[in-house]
Amino acid sequence: MGTGPAVGRQGHESMNIIRLSRTNLSSGSFLKVETREVDDWEQQFTDALEIGYSYQLAKRMEQFKTNPALGYRTAGSKAEFETGEMLRREMEAIGLKDVHKDKVTVDAWEFEKAEMRFTDSEGERHCFQLGAYQTNFDTEGTREFEIVYLGKGTADCYDCVDVEGKLVLVDINQRDEWWINFPVYQAHLRGAAALVAVQEQGYGEVHNTALNAQDIAGPADAPAFSISQADAWVLKKAMMEAGSCPDESGMEPGNMGAVLVEFEARTTVAPDRETYNIVGTIPGRGTDRMILITAHYDSYFSGFQDDNAAVAMMFGIARALLKGGYRPKFNLVFCAMAAEEWGVANSKYDWSTGAYEEVFTAHPEWRGKTFANFNFELPAHAHGQMDAVRCTYEYEDFLSRFLEGVEVDEAAYPDGVEVLCPIQTWSDDFSMAVAGIPSMVNEFSGGEFMETHYHSQFDNDNVYQEPVYLFHHVLYGRLVMAFDRLLLPPMNFERLIRAVTDSDDVGIRRKAEADIWEMKRALKKAKEVSRVLYRRITELNRDYAALLAQGDMDAADRMFERYGDMQERLLYIFRKEQDYFVRLNWHDEVLFPQEAVQDNLRALYKALRHAGEGNARAALEDVYGIDNNRYAFLFDEQVFNYFTQYVLNQPGNRLKWGAGRIVHHENLFQLVRSLKEKLEEGREKAVDLTPEYLELKRVTENQTACYRDDIRYMTESIKKLTAWMQECLTM
Repeated sequence: MGTGPAVGRQGHESMNIIRLSRTNLSSGSFLKVETREVDDWEQQFTDALEIGYSYQLAKRMEQFKTNPALGYRTAGSKAEFETGEMLRREMEAIGLKDVHKDKVTVDAWEFEKAEMRFTDSEGERHCFQLGAYQTNFDTEGTREFEIVYLGKGTADCYDCVDVEGKLVLVDINQRDEWWINFPVYQAHLRGAAALVAVQEQGYGEVHNTALNAQDIAGPADAPAFSISQADAWVLKKAMMEAGSCPDESGMEPGNMGAVLVEFEARTTVAPDRETYNIVGTIPGRGTDRMILITAHYDSYFSGFQDDNAAVAMMFGIARALLKGGYRPKFNLVFCAMAAEEWGVANSKYDWSTGAYEEVFTAHPEWRGKTFANFNFELPAHAHGQMDAVRCTYEYEDFLSRFLEGVEVDEAAYPDGVEVLCPIQTWSDDFSMAVAGIPSMVNEFSGGEFMETHYHSQFDNDNVYQEPVYLFHHVLYGRLVMAFDRLLLPPMNFERLIRAVTDSDDVGIRRKAEADIWEMKRALKKAKEVSRVLYRRITELNRDYAALLAQGDMDAADRMFERYGDMQERLLYIFRKEQDYFVRLNWHDEVLFPQEAVQDNLRALYKALRHAGEGNARAALEDVYGIDNNRYAFLFDEQVFNYFTQYVLNQPGNRLKWGAGRIVHHENLFQLVRSLKEKLEEGREKAVDLTPEYLELKRVTENQTACYRDDIRYMTESIKKLTAWMQECLTM
């Protein structure tokens, strides 16, 4: 649809302007391009790109499914295996070398069926297709169940309601309230046969017939399914008729009656099963250094955007490089990842399992030799007016310079392209980054699509946008080639140091009486050294590029070998940064080590003030923001403790990429209960909160001590980083 991108190449004084015209998908025609000042190999790459090939491959992936009615291609399932076999054959067909399957261990999930039948009061027969979560439930044929409606499914919804052996229908908003595991486990503890969730907001908002699927983040023996709003309404209407108030004004759990349904379901979780990541390579010239290109091939429903189109784009780029005759210096490794959506039972960090296992178990040697990981997610749809490349802090400067002068078809991205950092936990690139492989991904998480179509049966080729898909093929293909021309990974550690500096709350630090000046001095020195180091990296990369431009490959290869130790050292520093500086909060947001306690202290100072004033309501609102204590407000203590302890006291091989990244937890369940009781007693009046104040003071003192420890830890980590950077300057 009109004009495509103009991609600039760092190391050249002028920008290359590439104008892309629309292709006809049905004909599978090649990209038509008009170029000026483009090197032959870039021209050959764009000439060889065939967007129709990628589109058709994405569609071919839909043929394999665990559930004949809904799709699904789940971790360790037969459908995932068959898709992997097809992708392996396709890698061989397009000419990739060393094509093989890397065996990894995951918890497998087969979701074969979930059908509910119901006859309403007028005799009309209904048949509902339900989605499922990664749990065990086999009716062994059709069984009758009573189903009851329990609102949000929080603890108080079960008051005076017997759910033993019944199905429990609840409303949920996973984006804004809580994840599916909390109401599911609450229902399980109360004896429910299974929970059936309907998205009221947050996900699947495209249509009232939308189903939704997410990772369960809970135990396999607490069964869960999803139902559409439209189908749930049929049941709710019948429940109102069976209850004490037959209209919508009485749509409360206590007013709703139970109705009888027929249910047939088969969903099975099997621990410790084999699945495979599919790998192929365009071999480099005389080096073990790599550039890694990835996308995941498991999916919910048909998964056209997430992630068929991404896998197909990876293949499309590989195919065009091969057809264009491109000969890389690096080994370009293409890896279709299994088990991204889910792959480990009863873990908060149950997604990105295949990628984690690939770089921590199957190929740990990739760390230290891989300059970059390009991961692709949902690349054939615009997720906003502006496109973005999301990357690790260290690559922001290089990517920003690369993107200068890029012209994008306004039909795809009217506001252009930007660079965002850091990497988030949503996709496989986070597993890569924490392993020590600098990573990037096309930004996909911020747009409306995530609330409407994402993880629903509406993720299909109706939302396909060809100009966007075309742009991403060209942009990331050329980024791969740009990295292939580098001598050293273009790491600007100053960007990380600036982010650490920005994350520091001076007010909190002063209240906590933490050592301010030592950390400031360490940050200042680190910034100075990182600036000098990045200048050196840029100069060496420019000298190497000049040798390539002159065609002096022997001299370029000697230079590449000469600086091999520096390459490894830079990648080692990056890996240690991930160990030292990357932490998570209870909402899976990426932050620095002191930030979680810093945020807690900010809330605690407010809570102390409000408790001292006898303001129970305000104190409760403050406590809500401390660690995961918001869940203490609404669920049983056993539920709260279960999902706390499975993070704090579970082996690392179950926590995967999240292991050790949450520390200093405060369990305030009893405090929350006490404040709620005082609030009920006093309503809006001031009440005596002396016991609660003393408990908050104790917690504040504990968090203050943790904060001081974190500041000391950060200071020492920054000093180590600085020393390593100084070593690099001597290489």
